[in-house]
Amino acid sequence: MTKHETRAVIAAAAVAIAVVVVGVAVHAANGGLGVDTPPFVMGWQPRIDAAGAGAALLALGALVWGAPRVLGLRSGKAFAAVAFGLALAVALAVNAARSGTLSWYEVFDLGPDGSWEAGNEIIAGVPALSYGTHFFLDRFAELVPSQPVHQAGHPPGLPVLIHLVGIDTARELAALCVVALAGVAPITFALGRALELGEDVARRAALLACASPALVLFGVTSPDAIFALVGAVAATLLCSRRAPVRAAGALVLGLGSMLSWALLAIGAWAFLVVLAREGARRAVLLAAACGAAVLAVHGGLAVLAGYDPVGTLQATGEVYRRGIANTRPYEFWVLGSPVAFLLTLGLPLAGAWVVASTRRAAPALAVLAVIVASALLGFTKAEVERIWLQFAPMLCVSAALVIDDRRLRPALALLGVQALATSLLFSTIW
Repeated sequence: MTKHETRAVIAAAAVAIAVVVVGVAVHAANGGLGVDTPPFVMGWQPRIDAAGAGAALLALGALVWGAPRVLGLRSGKAFAAVAFGLALAVALAVNAARSGTLSWYEVFDLGPDGSWEAGNEIIAGVPALSYGTHFFLDRFAELVPSQPVHQAGHPPGLPVLIHLVGIDTARELAALCVVALAGVAPITFALGRALELGEDVARRAALLACASPALVLFGVTSPDAIFALVGAVAATLLCSRRAPVRAAGALVLGLGSMLSWALLAIGAWAFLVVLAREGARRAVLLAAACGAAVLAVHGGLAVLAGYDPVGTLQATGEVYRRGIANTRPYEFWVLGSPVAFLLTLGLPLAGAWVVASTRRAAPALAVLAVIVASALLGFTKAEVERIWLQFAPMLCVSAALVIDDRRLRPALALLGVQALATSLLFSTIW
């Protein structure tokens, strides 16, 4: 690194340390920040499952030891398949290290063995679809106040999806999240290719995604893994130079906006990347296509099913304003949220992303702009370890520009240690 890049990393680290210290001090003084371990949403609760911990060490060891061989695979399809398998193995094993296989689905389990959080999760809202999807969509804006908080805080796309595919148990929903999480790694590979950063960068990005603590810990146990996968697919398609592929990306983004309002930020990220790479005209056309697709999806459902997107947005906004976020002061979380997300994403990834931003890499600067805007707007205060999971593929690609083949193994090892230590020492809720 150059002196300028080193200073940037040191400055970023100083800000992060300051935020953590202030968070701990304020919480110790009056507990007024709305979480137990600000800026993170987790609690100190060491726990270990011997078999799970052993499996985690084996899976992480296979990732670190096998990284050079995986990078050298001749076929891109073979690499994508192996990346999927590695991501699946690491995520399942690291999560099982804490309390065995129960860790995979307890956050959704409404039974006696489940988590206290289960009542807030989307699986608790399945009965609302008992009258069918048409009724649910037609009345969703009115139903929002009565729904579990994680269903009330999003558009109705995910509950409709799980209803249509027949998911109604904690284990089934967990399986969907796990498969989506594992799919993030190969799609990150595809995103690196679409950004034309080179095959080596794309492959390193995928392997970094396999070990990122945020993806590993919050992907298996949160529907935000599904949002992250859809966001990565949309970003990959939108970054293509071919108009039909970009149109498909706009459609995926439109459909994705029925899953999470936050996925609209993927369109903003793609706009900034295309602006830097191809100029204002192409970027404006991309923005217009995304806007048209979002309007078409929401407008089409309004006509066909009576869905009220404006009423839904107002209702979900009211739920957020009256919820726990109301106890979280903006002044702290405007910095606390980005710090929590970047540190949980992984220390090596965060540092490499800072360097990539200093080098003015378009994907890194676009992520910076979107994160800054999200923090300043204050729509999300805390819990960003999972809520901003959709930005993880873009950050992995940015970091792969800095973490070369020689540094990859140490970076993967550090990420694995961070993920496993967090799993064993803290209750992360999700």
